[in-house]
Amino acid sequence: MDKTMGVLLVIFFLSFVIFISVVLLGGNSSLVKFTRAKEDFLPSATNSLVFAYPLTVKADGKGVSTVNIFVRSDKGMPIKDQKVSATAEVGTFKEADATTDDQGKAIMHISSSTPGVANIVVSVGGTLTLTQKISVKFE
Repeated sequence: MDKTMGVLLVIFFLSFVIFISVVLLGGNSSLVKFTRAKEDFLPSATNSLVFAYPLTVKADGKGVSTVNIFVRSDKGMPIKDQKVSATAEVGTFKEADATTDDQGKAIMHISSSTPGVANIVVSVGGTLTLTQKISVKFE
């Protein structure tokens, strides 16, 4: 019985060593890939944010409001390298579009020589329109 127990212990430890080496040192093992966390790269229309400052600007063509756009995922994580564009019925943007940085932030600037309210609509990637809108008043 002692020989049998010794053989079983050797088989057990060899199996354990092989298992650990495959799981931890396997590198491209499917088990290692399976356990890695998945990153979130899709922008969310509801979690993304739009801010502008100042909200009231002179309508002389020189006054500028800075529009900050923060592109976020459904989990609230910033998404980089996203093409962002904005439109408004009053005023013009200095940039045709902008790209988000590592923090998911894009900056655009709007000015106008015509008085009125610019209701700013932001889209990401040309297809996703953000639900948050912001207005800048030119007077």
